[in-house]
Amino acid sequence: MFTLAEVASLNDIQPTYRILKPWWDVFMDYLAVVMLMVAIFAGTMQLTKDQVVCLPVLQPTVNSKAQPGTSGKADFTTVETTTDSSGRKTNLDFQQYVFINQMCYHLALPWYSKYFPYLVLIHTIILIVSSNFWFKYPKTCSKIEHFVSILGKCFESPWTTKALSETACEDSEENKQRLTGAQSLPKYVSTSSDEGSPSASTPMITKSGFKFSADKPMIEVPSVTILDKKDGEQAKALFEKVRKFRAHVEDSDLIYKLYVGQTVIKTVKFIFILCYTANFVNTISFEHICNPKVEHLIGYTQFECTHNMAYMLKKLLISYISLICVYGFICLYTLFWLFRIPLKEYSFEKVREESSFSDIPDVKNDFAFLLHMVDQYDQLYSKRFGVFLSEVSENKLREISLNHEWTFEKLRQHVSRNAQDKQELHLFMLSGVPDAVFDLTDLDVLKLELIPEAKIPAKISQMTNLQELHLCHCPAKVEQTAFSFLRDHLRCLHVKFTDVGEIPAWVYLLKNLRELYLIGNLNSENNKMIGLESLRELRHLKILHVKSNLTKIPPNITDVAPHLTKLVIHNDGTKLVVLNSLKKMTNVAELELQNCELERIPHAIFSLSNLQELDLKSNSIRTIEEIISFQHLKRLTCLKLWHNKIVNIPSSITHVKNLESLYLSNNKLESLPAAVFSLQKLRCLDVSYNSIALIPVEIGLLQNLQHFHITGNKVDVLPKQLFKCVKLRTLSLGQNCITSVPDKVSQLLQLTHLELKGNCLDRLPATLGQCQLLRKSGLVVEDHLFDALPSEVKEVLNQDTSIPFANGI
Repeated sequence: MFTLAEVASLNDIQPTYRILKPWWDVFMDYLAVVMLMVAIFAGTMQLTKDQVVCLPVLQPTVNSKAQPGTSGKADFTTVETTTDSSGRKTNLDFQQYVFINQMCYHLALPWYSKYFPYLVLIHTIILIVSSNFWFKYPKTCSKIEHFVSILGKCFESPWTTKALSETACEDSEENKQRLTGAQSLPKYVSTSSDEGSPSASTPMITKSGFKFSADKPMIEVPSVTILDKKDGEQAKALFEKVRKFRAHVEDSDLIYKLYVGQTVIKTVKFIFILCYTANFVNTISFEHICNPKVEHLIGYTQFECTHNMAYMLKKLLISYISLICVYGFICLYTLFWLFRIPLKEYSFEKVREESSFSDIPDVKNDFAFLLHMVDQYDQLYSKRFGVFLSEVSENKLREISLNHEWTFEKLRQHVSRNAQDKQELHLFMLSGVPDAVFDLTDLDVLKLELIPEAKIPAKISQMTNLQELHLCHCPAKVEQTAFSFLRDHLRCLHVKFTDVGEIPAWVYLLKNLRELYLIGNLNSENNKMIGLESLRELRHLKILHVKSNLTKIPPNITDVAPHLTKLVIHNDGTKLVVLNSLKKMTNVAELELQNCELERIPHAIFSLSNLQELDLKSNSIRTIEEIISFQHLKRLTCLKLWHNKIVNIPSSITHVKNLESLYLSNNKLESLPAAVFSLQKLRCLDVSYNSIALIPVEIGLLQNLQHFHITGNKVDVLPKQLFKCVKLRTLSLGQNCITSVPDKVSQLLQLTHLELKGNCLDRLPATLGQCQLLRKSGLVVEDHLFDALPSEVKEVLNQDTSIPFANGI
């Protein structure tokens, strides 16, 4: 027994695929139900009341006075012998009549009269199965169920309503602006000249959705843009489901073919039923002649029978033919609809016109066919579904969710102080740039990393302190007003990219830019080395830092050569061959060519008369005989040749008289020539990590030496002349073979850092306590050596480090 609650729940169950049944399918379903009722009614009547009644046809005899009727029909009597006008007795009992009725039912009655209800039932079942086969076929039902499920969620999603409402708000605001005209002044007015402003060809990309420009005030849509976090997450999941479903369904047309196939089957079935039914409709008759050939049992050869269901069956058959004709005409219309328009293509053109989502793509194959079927149910479904095919809509959702998550307070917590004591904010792997970022008006540095949909609106003009921007794999798009602000205020820009095409075009128009850092692949044949005329607008550029895989210095870098004071090229090990363009950079004061596989010092460097610092770190330089040409570089004060393969230092180094810093660490030096110690202005000498075994006594000539690094060599003795360099502040002697430190170390009154760790010392001199500026934090030795010092020396070394420098240095 079923409970009432269970029966009631069955009534609430609606087919999930009803939205995919157009009116003709629904109408044909009702026709099939009516045909099914006809079959059931006729079958019930036939099971309960179907029978024939037969009487024998009396043959005339010689002795009979009765004459046959003019109509040829026999007179029937079951009572007694009559006169000529009354007929004759048949001489048959009841059992014989039952026997004859049964035989004549099978022999005389046409097969169609007996099986018509069952044929109708079979045909109707076949039609019903044909109508719903595409919903049940394994390779299509999963796609259909998934589509209906997603479609229902898209229709009911709060984001759909909010997105469409937002579109309506934007349209109304735009109409209002067109009518009233823009009367508000821009937030930011450029004080610079028009020179360098972006032209019509400048690839400025305006932010979709809410527009910020100098011509329009900022429009804020009220509660429409507020989306609950749960609703936002569900909408994000729907976008992903729609994307995957489209990729899965759009590559085949099985559903379309199956629907066409079942429609063709129903049409062929209709034609077949109509043809044979029309032939048999006249065979259903009330009267039938039966010849059972049982004369030896009955005594009669022919019987005339009546079929009591003939009248009803004929009426039901006519009704069935009428229904099947209507059904067939609908099938023909369905075929006409299927082949009249290309159902394997679907355009959202109307939706694009009515909404701001102009990027809704057209779809094809089964995806398109399902949408065409949905349109027959209600076109609103497709319109609301199209919202989840739009990247603009998805970006708006991300923007709203992002702003909901990243509030001003949360962003403020992520602001930190960098090494330059500037306020810095680093945003990593977000879906966009939160609007609240541009309310941090005191921010100095903004870092955007791995944010593919970064958009910089006009609100950035509020950030008057912003001078440094980092774009790491982040091809940011800016609005016109935002660009004007960046063009006049931005001083330092870092761009990290994979391919040169990712560099935003507006970067090359920041005419007030002072520092530009480009990190990425610039050696592709498809690009023109940062764009041929790209850097010409950067007329105030002073520092250019390129970290890439160049084989030659891009010719267009020389376009800004007169402005550059510092050029840094960090290669990834690719050999830098062509360096002639360096000669044009006459104002360059700092030049770094690191990891460029240079084997010698490039001759083009010797033409840079204003060069002050040269860094050739991490190359393959073995000899530096060309160093004699540095005598022409009167301003050269710093030479960095570290991390190379230099074996010896030529005596011609004495000609570089103004040299103040010399870095030769991580080479293959075995000795220090006396020529090095003739550089009287030398303040820093770094020969760490070589194979030097002896510190020459000439080191005492370097009276201006403040930093001496010889860590990681083979020194075993410290010459007393070393301690004549009384201006030494840093002395790095670690990882050598030193066995003792002379007491004369006390002469180094300016010493703040002393490294002795990794030697063969058994004690430290007690005179360390006389080094007034040396503290424990600046003394790098083994713990047991420090503990062996006298207590009064340890107390001195443990004193507060806030003691002022001696001699005012």
